[in-house]
Amino acid sequence: MPTQNIKAEARTESRAEVRLSLIVSPELNDVLEDLAQTSHSSKSEVLRKAIALFDVASTAKRKNQKIGILDQEDRVVKEIVGI
Repeated sequence: MPTQNIKAEARTESRAEVRLSLIVSPELNDVLEDLAQTSHSSKSEVLRKAIALFDVASTAKRKNQKIGILDQEDRVVKEIVGI
């Protein structure tokens, strides 16, 4: 099965950056800190990548496409639903 590789990148515009304030539970903050540490990045970068991935999922849903996780032989091992 052919696959399409999609790099998770946030869309960039020529406008100035916008600072956001976000309130999360202590548990979600722990998850963000763990993800940032294991990916050697910041919590902000983890959130930017999460938004980019959600954008890919939303676009696929609008096109009646599905997203999933494939193994090395391109077999679907998990379908992502509910996004």
